Amino acid sequence: MKGKTRITALTAYDYPTARLVDESGIDLILVGDSLGPTALGYPSTLPVTLDEMIHAARAVTRGATRALVVGDLPFGAYHESVEQAVRSSIRFVKEGDVAAVKLEGGVERAAAVRAVVDAGVPVMAHVGLRPQAMHQMGGFRVQGKTDEAARRIVEDARAVTEAGAFSVVLEGIPAALGAEITAAVDVPTIGIGAGAECDGQILVFTDVVGLTFGHVPRFVRSYADVGGVVRAALEAYREDVVGGEFPGEAESY
Repeated sequence: MKGKTRITALTAYDYPTARLVDESGIDLILVGDSLGPTALGYPSTLPVTLDEMIHAARAVTRGATRALVVGDLPFGAYHESVEQAVRSSIRFVKEGDVAAVKLEGGVERAAAVRAVVDAGVPVMAHVGLRPQAMHQMGGFRVQGKTDEAARRIVEDARAVTEAGAFSVVLEGIPAALGAEITAAVDVPTIGIGAGAECDGQILVFTDVVGLTFGHVPRFVRSYADVGGVVRAALEAYREDVVGGEFPGEAESY
């Protein structure tokens, strides 16, 4: 699809969301470790376990019949060694039924990318702002703002693609740098806060539909207020029960 058509991607963490995303024609579904703060109430992605990711992936792959489903390897599932990365990836495919895995990192993760690909699991890479490295990066800050920092991110993208990654997520970098990397690598780039010149775009499902609690990043565009609709429906249900309006004759046997 690179150079031919824009690639669309969204996250999903359960069966009904996956059904809706898949039926809308989205090309790629990421079972993201954003599961932690969006669905499990964690303060960040760091506490998410591989077991939790596989549990979510099982639900998503039951709901998606056409989109490419990628499983996000969580923090700690591939950081100890190349061998751990291979074991976690194989388990994700066997137990979660995903078609590929995603992992964060550039030059330092190239060996892991190569080993996982050699083991038969396609890999999506992730460079730039890396949420799993939030403590190293001093929080969620735009990366690649200096010439030296930009050069390192370009090197990261080249390293993981040369190692066999079939695509690379670019997060939280200047738009010009996103365009430069997109031109420099042969595989599709999927941007999230990386400008319009990437080969595709990904956002978190809850951000897109207005189900986010708390801060929404600048790079997000919300297309609905599902939270408001659901809240109004629940309040109406409560009022009907308290007021004796539900159940009525139509809902009774």
